[in-house]
Amino acid sequence: MTGVGSTEPARSGGAGSAGAGAGSVETGTLPAESVRRMFDRIAPVYDVMNHVMTAGLDRRWRRITIDETVRSGDRVLDACCGTGDLGIGARARGADVVGLDFSERMLERARRKEPAIEWVRGDVLALPFDDASFDSATVGFGVRNVEDLEAGLRELRRVLRPGGRLGILELTTPRGALAPFYRVWFDRIVPLLGKVLPGGAAYTYLPASVRRFPGPDALVELLEQTGFADVRYRLFAGSIVALHVGEAR
Repeated sequence: MTGVGSTEPARSGGAGSAGAGAGSVETGTLPAESVRRMFDRIAPVYDVMNHVMTAGLDRRWRRITIDETVRSGDRVLDACCGTGDLGIGARARGADVVGLDFSERMLERARRKEPAIEWVRGDVLALPFDDASFDSATVGFGVRNVEDLEAGLRELRRVLRPGGRLGILELTTPRGALAPFYRVWFDRIVPLLGKVLPGGAAYTYLPASVRRFPGPDALVELLEQTGFADVRYRLFAGSIVALHVGEAR
């Protein structure tokens, strides 16, 4: 969960986020424990800052993700769930939702918002669920933090039944006429905002994590390589946000 063009900070993503090696917020790579601590620190301001910096558009993008991915009666995994907004939205559509994240402070907020959902602390690289145990899965603003993206996608495919849907809502490198504006916004203004926020290093990590993440077409190829078919995407907010949807083969 985690925007304008979703300036949401790089989300805590199931525990397999950034790996054990050295890194820095400036390069968008950090050891997993550092990522977890960073998101534990920003949990108190996470939702408010997301809504402010997206002018509320993040809510609309989540609704569209649910529209494209979730059906009433589905058993849904919201991976990298953060404070739970995407999973809560899926439950409102009649789904049976399990949310997973590796930041306990984020999960505490999710549990307060919706106690009826099962919120699990866990690792997206080693999901604690049986094969083919979900009808659909969503990831909102968290998959770019997974250390081994291919392995994370394969793990999501493993827990989906054949024909199950995966929806990935994520920041991407902007293109087109608005790209220069977004570069100023992400590379200069957002890190300045972070200086006055708890755990503000996350807002320096944000633009760096976007730069190193695969573009929309490359992510389509990776999804196809990891067991998904009929993969398509749509762009929002001048191409700074992409929603990819595919079906498990």
